[in-house]
Amino acid sequence: MKPVIGITPDFNAGDRKEWGGHEPTYFLRARYVRAIEELGGTPLILPLVADAAGRRRLLEGVDGLLLTGSGPDLPPRLYGERQRYKFPLVSERRANFELDLVHHAQQHDLPLLGICGGMQTLNVACGGSLFQDLPSQVPGVLPHRQRAKAVHVSHAVTIAPRTLLRRIVKKASMLVNSSHHQSVKIVGPTLIASALAPDGIIEAVESPRHRFLLGIQWHPEFLFERHLLHRRLFQALLRAARQTHA
Repeated sequence: MKPVIGITPDFNAGDRKEWGGHEPTYFLRARYVRAIEELGGTPLILPLVADAAGRRRLLEGVDGLLLTGSGPDLPPRLYGERQRYKFPLVSERRANFELDLVHHAQQHDLPLLGICGGMQTLNVACGGSLFQDLPSQVPGVLPHRQRAKAVHVSHAVTIAPRTLLRRIVKKASMLVNSSHHQSVKIVGPTLIASALAPDGIIEAVESPRHRFLLGIQWHPEFLFERHLLHRRLFQALLRAARQTHA
């Protein structure tokens, strides 16, 4: 049987005009779902249930997790800071749900891939912090919000040796797209940084204590169809999920 991958959607609590207006609304780019389905998994979009027992029942039915990106930012209070810049914030419902999923994945060694905002959630859940706005806080930083469409790559990342990410892509560097204004500042104490941009910004984190607990700052769902190295990321998640299923 194909492994089931739980995918987190974004959520408008009723205060975002571009996604449902005042009506609470789930939404998700179909690219995430297509990547899992086309590469051999069964995608399952997870509702952001608040009840702890309900969450456990949901997670009993999945073999791996995919934390997707998000337009809004994680509330800085979650990593011990006040909000310094006026960017929209992720809904409390989504933030709490995804932080809980990371803790569940750690406790049960459930494979988890965090993409962009999902990587940031992984880091915060593990006790790390974020740059709230790279252009404002990091002198000389590259433009990490590329002007070209996300189906195009914009810069390289260097991948640390003897890491899960290096074993997956089998390369010391790779080209990635870039669509973020935040990134990891302090790596969570149970994680390691496994990829860096040319300006030193952390582009991937992972847990050396788990089979597959990986966060990447770029968006492979836009690239997997044409780029082998980005396809390998989803394939590796699915391999680890098959082991869970077995």
